[in-house]
Amino acid sequence: MLLPLPFANVYDYVVPDGLALAPGDYVHVPLGPRRVSGIVWSEGVGDVAADKLRTVAERIDLPPWSETTRSFLSWVANYTLAPLGAVLRLALSVPAALDPPPARTGYVLSHAGSGRMTDARQRVAALLADGAVRAAADIAREAEVSTGVVRSMADAGLLRPAMLATIAQAPLRATAAVTLSPAQEVAAHELRARVRARTFSVTVLDGVTGSGKTEVYLDAVAEALEQGQQVLVLVPEISLTAQWLERFHIRFGAAPNEWHSELSMATRRNTWRAVAEGRAQVVVGARSALFLPYANLGLIVIDEEHDASYKQEEGVIYNARDMAVARGHIAGLPIVLVSATPALETVVNVEAGRYTAIHLPERHGGAHLPAIRAVDMRATPPARGRWLSPVVIDAVTRALREGSQAMLFLNRRGYAPLTLCRTCGHRMQCPNCQAWLVEHRYVGRLACHHCGHSVPLPKACPACAALDSLAPCGPGVERIHEEVRELFPEARAAVMASDTITGPAGAAAMVRAVAEHHVDILIGTQIVAKGHHFPLLTVVAVVDADLGLGGGDLRASERTFQLLSQVAGRAGRAERPGRVYLQTYLPDHPVIEALLSGDRAGFLARESDDRRAGGWPPFGRLVALIVSGHDAPRVEAHALALSRAAPHLDGVRVLGPAPAPLALLRGRHRYRLLLRAERTVNVQSVVRDWVARAPAPNGVRLQVDVDPYSFL
Repeated sequence: MLLPLPFANVYDYVVPDGLALAPGDYVHVPLGPRRVSGIVWSEGVGDVAADKLRTVAERIDLPPWSETTRSFLSWVANYTLAPLGAVLRLALSVPAALDPPPARTGYVLSHAGSGRMTDARQRVAALLADGAVRAAADIAREAEVSTGVVRSMADAGLLRPAMLATIAQAPLRATAAVTLSPAQEVAAHELRARVRARTFSVTVLDGVTGSGKTEVYLDAVAEALEQGQQVLVLVPEISLTAQWLERFHIRFGAAPNEWHSELSMATRRNTWRAVAEGRAQVVVGARSALFLPYANLGLIVIDEEHDASYKQEEGVIYNARDMAVARGHIAGLPIVLVSATPALETVVNVEAGRYTAIHLPERHGGAHLPAIRAVDMRATPPARGRWLSPVVIDAVTRALREGSQAMLFLNRRGYAPLTLCRTCGHRMQCPNCQAWLVEHRYVGRLACHHCGHSVPLPKACPACAALDSLAPCGPGVERIHEEVRELFPEARAAVMASDTITGPAGAAAMVRAVAEHHVDILIGTQIVAKGHHFPLLTVVAVVDADLGLGGGDLRASERTFQLLSQVAGRAGRAERPGRVYLQTYLPDHPVIEALLSGDRAGFLARESDDRRAGGWPPFGRLVALIVSGHDAPRVEAHALALSRAAPHLDGVRVLGPAPAPLALLRGRHRYRLLLRAERTVNVQSVVRDWVARAPAPNGVRLQVDVDPYSFL
């Protein structure tokens, strides 16, 4: 048996008489004083005496895991060097879903009741118009109302109770015709053919922002549904799905199943079980949705495939994009990677012939790509104490005068990234991390964005006790919002950042407000950069285009190019032409020049040449080893022990140990080592042998990150 515990080994159990089990079956088994769920993985080894073995408690009535699903989990464990049981825990993330679902009461729309239809009640009625049964809590969350509204509608007879467990999900099918451009038609035809082939393939849908990539791959989704197969659509941030869900509903007449951390436990349990039983036809979700136990998966789409959010940095460390490709290869199913700015790894795979590319070089519906201009902050600096150049202020003023909208982008949450004392120079730092506390003026607190520690903004300096001496340094989106309100007092301005938007419902409300022109100026972080379509948005200004270009990250230039390209792509997506302004002190930087010229191919070629010369990914392999613990000397000692045990092989070089850039994180001291190897080296085997020669002592944790994205 394989149990969802952080161990690599499987356990032998006795199968009682009368119980037939096969690999892939779900079971309950005793483990110590408790009972746990697991998967029958294989025949027992037989090296433990029968009288010492415990007995399987029961088989769980669920469709068994297929051999390909088990092979996929084994592959992930081997690739990431994570214990197989820890990978299983990703798939068995909702243990309650293994138990028979309780009889639960939900609500459906009734036409027998009466009562005044307030705005809140109308939202509930619109949500329930599809006839699906939903729990009261889910209705309140999805319709953005209180549970009191739901109860009052039930009391008035506007809603009637129905059993959640006994209502079958209506099948999805394409109900609305979509007019595609000739280029979209060609692309959709190719994707449909790959779905019908039912064999492994990786297709890169590479289209400029606004080219209609979503409608194209939804055609492939429709084909998979016609073939009776399940579909997984991965998105980097679930807050980006509001308009996507609306398009999907129009196209297929109902909503897909969602999978993300903001869902209620009841919804997660029901969705997990529906996936396992094959009733969930389409799942849209965050990276963890990849590990759901699909009964008949036929297509995986990875939207914004380049996005770093697909990299899981805790627990089992993996890149969901790469693991999705592996799952497709093992199961023999097509993969679609979607992006306006594909990752360099993806581009190299296309050039090598491992992936196939489909290009959409023009915007849909006759819209044109926006004009991009660099605003040299040395030549046209902001007024003292401000952050917006006169050039940007004039552009926003003109947009408002024309009845259009503007967006100001700054990938920095809060009011200010640093707070210091004007009297003694003390800087407010997190006690658990080697990081500055960020001021969040809306809530009057200083917060650490790494561990979540927060304190009220003090009146006096904690070092010298000087009153009212703490000063914010640098801008965050809240500070830009403050400046906008002073410059444009009549404009309706709003901030969209991960700490001002409460989950998918809050994101949907904000997107709707912007789309319906209840917002004139949107100020946001990276969650405004991708996926949104605002027809009246004509001006986009990047407050600090240089942010992210430094720091020694080998992907810094690529990430900045991708992010700013996506931000620029929000402008001019309909009839009105768009204009983009990049505030920069480095107008001659290769990233800025590539954005101005629109020469993505040239930028990627230079980036590729630089990486190839240094043997960096995707032309070489990297594995990071992160040693951490609460006792700094023990952590350093084990890092040095690993260094002494480092492999000395051709094509392999070990760098470090060195204190991590964040040498203290969440109260743990951290050292890093980096193994760099040629592509031909089996780094998993090398690292496995390496760490076995220097086992971590008690109180010290070793994390292995194969193909690291973060170097903090």
